[in-house]
Amino acid sequence: MARASPRKRQPVNYNEDHKDDDLDRKPSKANGLAVKAETKPIIEKTTAVLKRKAEPETKPREAPAASKKRKTKTSADDSMPLAERTAVSALKKAMYIGAHVSAAGGVQNSVTNAVHIGANSFALFLKSQRKWDNPPIAPEARDLFISGCKDHDYSAAEHALPHGSYLVNLAQPDPTKAAQAYNAFVDDLNRCETLGIKLYNFHPGSAGSDTKAAAIGRIAAQLNKSHKATKTVITVLENMAGSGNVIGSTWEDLRDIIELVEDKERVGVCIDTCHAFAAGYDLRTPETFKATMDSFNEIVGANYLRAFHLNDSKAPFASNRDLHANIGTGFLGLRAFHSVMNEDAFRGMPMVLETPIDKKGADGKTVEDKQVWADEIKLLEGLIGMDPESEEFKKLEKELYARGADERAKIQAQVDKKNSKPAKKKK
Repeated sequence: MARASPRKRQPVNYNEDHKDDDLDRKPSKANGLAVKAETKPIIEKTTAVLKRKAEPETKPREAPAASKKRKTKTSADDSMPLAERTAVSALKKAMYIGAHVSAAGGVQNSVTNAVHIGANSFALFLKSQRKWDNPPIAPEARDLFISGCKDHDYSAAEHALPHGSYLVNLAQPDPTKAAQAYNAFVDDLNRCETLGIKLYNFHPGSAGSDTKAAAIGRIAAQLNKSHKATKTVITVLENMAGSGNVIGSTWEDLRDIIELVEDKERVGVCIDTCHAFAAGYDLRTPETFKATMDSFNEIVGANYLRAFHLNDSKAPFASNRDLHANIGTGFLGLRAFHSVMNEDAFRGMPMVLETPIDKKGADGKTVEDKQVWADEIKLLEGLIGMDPESEEFKKLEKELYARGADERAKIQAQVDKKNSKPAKKKK
């Protein structure tokens, strides 16, 4: 498959996504959600997603009578589900769609936060992303996470997908820093096993000034060491958008790491749709989607695919820019996600949204609007079995794409300006 040649660039700022999702933050009031996964129609009308107003609600939702009243900035939003969970058995294909939810205040809160948006899978951080050393998971938090998954019918082993720390670089060549990275990494793996989680997603890392081959060797060595120190968790490599010193932006990078891993049952891959598109793997049409997945299966192997991060892209094809957009509003477009949602080979995998949910509140301050994720989950579920040639799909595709026009034009102008500059000559 033809693929754009990578351009040299600075390392991706891995802290861009979820930079405010930190376990150190104080939790909002525990809400005691008790919503079960009950059978419900997939979506009353997919186009209704578009009619939701972007402005904040003028009338807050009323909290359940049983909950204690305590005023917080998020109490009105967090007191009741934004959407009911769709029973996966009611879908035409068993797609487990969710989002990277907050675990602020304790890992157990990720479960209720997932229920809150109607998610059937979820990602979380297992500890603070702002520091290397973290206290162990409290027994109470552990027990509440396990019981919460059981009560709400989540399989932690199959559909929880923790995200690794952005501080960790397993390709680190400095011995002291490499030991620090490894200790933080294996600590997360132990946390997964404590919680009954089997999949652990992480960014491969950066080679820095060293060769890519040497960096890949160090990543695999750290994985081999971590597998011997733990029992069951599968380390899931995420593909990256960058080029140059960033490892994982090509299927070959992922293949080369896996080849050096001794226990092949303990390693897998999570495909991020935005990262793949930015790295030069096209998903926009049924034909290019098939070509991209065929190349993955041939180079890496279909048996290693374990999960998806579902993100549209604010940046154009092969730009090497990691800029997530809401579903259908970016350069990828809705047709790409229709292809993902209707691929039989992807059944049963956690599919996690990392799309933007920040917006300006009435007071001008930035707030999180989790309704965005609730709507996008229903939007993606509605694509399962939908005829892409139908008027319903075409109208939805057109309206979503129009919504992102200004942002696409802005980023396209930046890319064009950068590409118009003559390349600097090496001294």
